[in-house]
Amino acid sequence: MNDKARGAGRQRQSALYAPIKRLVDVAASLALLVVLLPVFIVVSVLVAVGMGFPVFFRQMRAGLGGKPFLMYKFRTMSDKRGGDGRLLPDSDRLSKLGGIMRATSIDELPELLNVVKGDMSLVGPRPLLTEYLGLYTSHQNRRHEVSPGITGWAQINGRNAISWEEKFDLDVWYVDNRSTWLDAKILLLTVAKVFRREGISQAGDATMPRFRGETRSAPDERE
Repeated sequence: MNDKARGAGRQRQSALYAPIKRLVDVAASLALLVVLLPVFIVVSVLVAVGMGFPVFFRQMRAGLGGKPFLMYKFRTMSDKRGGDGRLLPDSDRLSKLGGIMRATSIDELPELLNVVKGDMSLVGPRPLLTEYLGLYTSHQNRRHEVSPGITGWAQINGRNAISWEEKFDLDVWYVDNRSTWLDAKILLLTVAKVFRREGISQAGDATMPRFRGETRSAPDERE
């Protein structure tokens, strides 16, 4: 096969990638929502009893092109505050149930609704706070060239146990190398990571420290 034919093949593959990915996202998410409905009900009851309402944690995150959207997760933290009225550190607010949900990634299940809506994909860089948008370098901001995902290349290569810089480099690598095969590989490796409970938090933190960029600080991500 000559270079021209190979180039045409790559173009056809690239053109098919986006619609195939969207089809898989919607079909798989709807199927999982149906199959996991009993889990949704049980977890919702446990969260309501253990932490009260609301059951879901909702927060604006940056999506494709940095466009904000409302992301859904199961609530894992209480709203406990100190005497000054400020929220206590994550480690003090993360409930035992919340810790179990994070270790098993059950808290991420409501994001399937975001996938069906088109805000997210099954695979892509994790959606972060909109307040972080002004802190990225031009290289880091490239992570928004694709839809954010429930899992991604950074999640199977360290998750919260790696630095922000490493995480963003992995996100951009995914943007430049994404393919149907890579997405399938990420999904399979994610299942293995969940069972091993790897990279749930960074040393010294209950989850992940705030991203502060180079000169400014960002608000607490909370969940």
